[in-house]
Amino acid sequence: MKGSIRRTFVEYLFITIGAFIMSLGVGVFLVDAKVVPGGVTGLSMAVHYMTGNTFPVGILMWILNIPLFIWGIMELGRSFGFRTFWGFTVNAFFVDFLRGDIVGSIRLQDSGAVSYLLENDFFFLVLIGSVFLGVGLGIIFKFKGTTAGSDIIAAIARKRWKFKPGMTIIVTDFFVICIAGLAIHVKGLSPETPVVVLMLYSFLLLLVSSQLIDVIIFGFDYAKSAYIISDRHEEIAREITQVLGRGATAF
Repeated sequence: MKGSIRRTFVEYLFITIGAFIMSLGVGVFLVDAKVVPGGVTGLSMAVHYMTGNTFPVGILMWILNIPLFIWGIMELGRSFGFRTFWGFTVNAFFVDFLRGDIVGSIRLQDSGAVSYLLENDFFFLVLIGSVFLGVGLGIIFKFKGTTAGSDIIAAIARKRWKFKPGMTIIVTDFFVICIAGLAIHVKGLSPETPVVVLMLYSFLLLLVSSQLIDVIIFGFDYAKSAYIISDRHEEIAREITQVLGRGATAF
């Protein structure tokens, strides 16, 4: 019992750490750059832009994630639902906290280093945001959590069809980026940088972050094997294929 409580505490702790790292990438580096990462986060950023920055990104993320939270409970169980609620709640809080949209918080996006990158090294700015985003999401997935959005779709796809989360996120977020790019173009929100260029940066962001997610979860070498000798080989094979999402061969 104590071991289970300790394991759950560690998992929620790392989900929180992952959400904070992800929030650094989104709130500090990507929002003002108008490079949309896709998913609910990307939609929230688009609404943020279109309303003249009236609504904080984090609050919008939390509101838009509620329907996916309900879906997660229905598809993946109450335990997953609790983790999902915690993940997208702390993620939304950290985004607004780091952007100064909460009383007593700070505006890291106005720091000298971030402002310099935004003006003089846009590519490196987006790259840093991609790394924070991918590492944060990878940690969250590693410890059985999610921040909802396209993450929850990836988690369901991993459970049902054994798809790698990073690849699932690429497919679902592709369409979100296109929609957000269209919204930014219609509203004329990026007069300095062509919308097509911002969308290309978004696809680069998506590629880098998705690869980092898979690296965090599976490691650098995906090809690993183990020999298991047991009279309960059928039960073990079923656990490996259905729970771990790996292949099993009988000799």
